[in-house]
Amino acid sequence: MDKLLSKLGLFEALLFAATEPVKRTRLMEVLSVSGQDIDQLVSQYQQLLEDPARGVRLREVAEGFQLVTKPAAAQLVVQLRASRQYKLSKPTLEVLAIVAYKQPITRAEVEEIRGVKCERAILTLLDKNLLREVGRKETVGRPILYGTTEAFLEHFNLRSLKDLPPPGELPH
Repeated sequence: MDKLLSKLGLFEALLFAATEPVKRTRLMEVLSVSGQDIDQLVSQYQQLLEDPARGVRLREVAEGFQLVTKPAAAQLVVQLRASRQYKLSKPTLEVLAIVAYKQPITRAEVEEIRGVKCERAILTLLDKNLLREVGRKETVGRPILYGTTEAFLEHFNLRSLKDLPPPGELPH
């Protein structure tokens, strides 16, 4: 490790190089620091990024930390990436919401709630890595149980499932 590079610089380098949120425990392990030190590094780094001229911000998501583009620069970054962004259909979003709030849940249970088949939506969500198989239900046929992924938390900018709005307070 370069002795001239500060812990803050190393913290920044790790977040910059990561393709997904870096867990707090992983940062503590790699930087050989305590949880209190991580809190201090996060605080210091957020202060640095408060400068309106900076193009990124620090986001706490999926029980980790990630550097993300500030909204003002987002369109420009999208042009640079030129990657196809996917949109989810309303029925697929409905299936995702049911799984998010009721997980672990089987496909049949989702279909019972929605009143229609949802196999295609579940396959799409699995393909987009927003859902995953989390086990099998201990019942006849042992159907697959589904749950959300860390990619789901990232996509919807949630730290954890506890950050989901109460069902009665969902935006329209």
